[in-house]
Amino acid sequence: MTLMTSTARPFLNRRLAQFGTTIFAEMSALAMSTGAINLGQGFPDTDGPEEIREAAVRALRDGRGNQYPPGPGVPELRTAIADHQRRRYGLSFDPDTEVLVTAGATEAIAASLLALLEPGDEVIALEPYYDSYAACIAMAGATRVPVTLRPDPEEARFRLDLDELRGAVTDRTRLLLINTPHNPTGTVLTRAELTTIAELAVERDLLVVTDEVYEHLVFDDAEHVPLATLPGMRERTVTIGSAGKTFSFTGWKVGWITGAPGLVAAVRSAKQYLTYVASGPFQYAVAEALRLPDAYFDGFREDMRAKRDLLAAGLTDAGFGVFVPTGTYFVTTDIRPLGETDGFAFCRALPERAGVVAIPNAVFYDHRDEGAPFVRFAFCKRTQVLADATERLRKAFAR
Repeated sequence: MTLMTSTARPFLNRRLAQFGTTIFAEMSALAMSTGAINLGQGFPDTDGPEEIREAAVRALRDGRGNQYPPGPGVPELRTAIADHQRRRYGLSFDPDTEVLVTAGATEAIAASLLALLEPGDEVIALEPYYDSYAACIAMAGATRVPVTLRPDPEEARFRLDLDELRGAVTDRTRLLLINTPHNPTGTVLTRAELTTIAELAVERDLLVVTDEVYEHLVFDDAEHVPLATLPGMRERTVTIGSAGKTFSFTGWKVGWITGAPGLVAAVRSAKQYLTYVASGPFQYAVAEALRLPDAYFDGFREDMRAKRDLLAAGLTDAGFGVFVPTGTYFVTTDIRPLGETDGFAFCRALPERAGVVAIPNAVFYDHRDEGAPFVRFAFCKRTQVLADATERLRKAFAR
């Protein structure tokens, strides 16, 4: 067998030809090579609750999950997920037929889109969007239709134009891909906005995949409203959750979906040919984590809110335009007040210029010009790390 030469047809299939190494890998490598503080990729720099880590150790020692766990997930975790949805949102799901454990939210997204889309279907996604959305839509052979969240200078937040969303629906639209709290903008869609989305989905008989991994990171007066709680949505919605963002164990890769039996069965059919199963011992630990008292979730949120305020204030002092998020653990900034317009060039120069790494939001856009002046910083780091980073940014940019 002879390998193809550079002049032959490339190895990468055409659906993925537009996707190379992710910006997260590039910027994290830059942080390593320069010694810069990494506020780019969204992972905490401390572990989550000690009792949950010990629960994983206990599962390992007791031999639970060291071999293949059940395909849908261990019963203890599926029951804990169902209990969490009932306790928090009044949603009732059967752990046996309406809950599926996945290898993180990324696999949940991939399996959902591969299961529910046909080649040629259109998917409406809120732009800017998490980068795996585009790749998974492409792998399914579907067409991505972005609807852009745009900055509202008066409220210092990004807004969804509901008329634009409605106008994007065509006879080929199969699915709405919704993300709230929204990464990267930090916007939490309001009950009124979500009600309009729900009405549109029912009117046009659309499926909805909703990424709610930041459900426990909602600040100030914002409210997280699961789409599945709205009229007509439970039977057409796949809801995605994740332990990584809530419990700060991102390396465990434990995610899940909830939905009506037919939808979950379809996603399970795709998921079994991706990882089949994963994260066995960690599933038992996450089952215990989901049953932590409300004090844990309240304390986690307040800790992140304080870190948000620290980073937002430092970025403002350094001269950035700051969109203070009402959800997630990311702050989006506008670099135009610094005399900059190209987020890619800015972020690639930032480690040498200020000793800090950030992510250019343009990577999350189809319309790259829309995202060109915006840069994202993560605040899921230790307070001292954030203080050091903001001091570096002040020294580099403050006039």
